[in-house]
Amino acid sequence: MNFELLTQLIVNGLIVGLLYGVIGMCFVLVYKSTQIVNFAQGEFLLVGAWVCWAALVYFELPFFIGFLLSLVFMAAFGVLLQMVVLRPMIGEPIISVIMVTIGLSIFFQALMKWIFGVSPQSYPQVFDNQSISILGLNIEMAYLMSTVIALFIMVAFYLFFKHSKHGLAMRGTAFDQQVAQSLGISVKHVFAMSWGIAATVSGTAGVVIGMVNGVSDSLSIMGIKVFPAVILGGLDSIVGAIVGGIIIGVLENVAEFFDSQYLHVGNMYDIAPFYVLLIILWFKPYGLFGTKDIERI
Repeated sequence: MNFELLTQLIVNGLIVGLLYGVIGMCFVLVYKSTQIVNFAQGEFLLVGAWVCWAALVYFELPFFIGFLLSLVFMAAFGVLLQMVVLRPMIGEPIISVIMVTIGLSIFFQALMKWIFGVSPQSYPQVFDNQSISILGLNIEMAYLMSTVIALFIMVAFYLFFKHSKHGLAMRGTAFDQQVAQSLGISVKHVFAMSWGIAATVSGTAGVVIGMVNGVSDSLSIMGIKVFPAVILGGLDSIVGAIVGGIIIGVLENVAEFFDSQYLHVGNMYDIAPFYVLLIILWFKPYGLFGTKDIERI
């Protein structure tokens, strides 16, 4: 067994898994506050990556400035999207709202193709060295940056929900919207804020992935890839999204290793997470950290 390659893949899986966890937190954030599963989450990554790429290539801004401007754009984009498209859907059947998010997914994919074309584009070189050696392992600088950003976002989420007024308002709204409204919390503002945060964080992930793999339509698939991690951890659990993301990230790479070395089945990298998801949900239908719904009859 090639233990050196296996170790490299596991480390890469941990790094990518943290990024999956961050994207998964956005799913959970929107679901907990609005009870909506946002199937356009992958397109948030795509839009954020293209906006940052345009700032660097068309306007020739330094990476740090272009990156910050793209985050500001994504925050405004998420809030505006919620106010214009999703706020009128409040009170409508949940399946109607879900279909709207699917429609948004298709619309933004087509819009990005129309504006930027269908050819993948690479980011300008950001780092002098594209990779760094740590304990004999070669790690992409973009992945190293993504680890720092992911950990920062996780700490920021914890502090935001635990100690800030807006974070407590979002937790109250997630618990019971009617009770939150009776306490003077603006549920509409909470909804807009949750979509703005989700769009900003997803845009961050899109930029990081785009730096490694280039910007293309495949970024939007990341939303579907992360969904098993969210279900695995529990659709209403922030901690579950992080744990589920790490599990899926490591599992993908380990499955790819054993498939290339021994099984030779092909495509195990993509399908292994779904097999594990099904097995775990047989025993824990609400995910590893999900809250059980108890109904009195």
